[in-house]
Amino acid sequence: MSINSKAKGKRGELGAVHELNGMGFSVHRTQQFCGKAGNADIEGIHGCHLEIKNVERLNIYEAMEQAIRDRRDGEIPTVIHKKNNKPFLVTIRLEDSIEWARRWLDGTNEHE
Repeated sequence: MSINSKAKGKRGELGAVHELNGMGFSVHRTQQFCGKAGNADIEGIHGCHLEIKNVERLNIYEAMEQAIRDRRDGEIPTVIHKKNNKPFLVTIRLEDSIEWARRWLDGTNEHE
């Protein structure tokens, strides 16, 4: 990974943190705390493993496979992604969308 792609990834993570915190969540980048491989890029939304991608050409299936591989038991693999000058989008698997909605409706997916 080049220095420029690392910097772009960091900018994407910080942008996602800013957006989510602005929506009332209390999230943070994990790299600034521990920097371990396999951790989510952002923590703070209970029950979700958040991978952040800030690239022009994203292979969403590879990104989702990373989120699935790195998640803890019970976490919903979630990819938050964007291109330059575009808003963030969120991708989860269809099979997980029902569980995600159920958790939000019954209050079990509260902030950490």
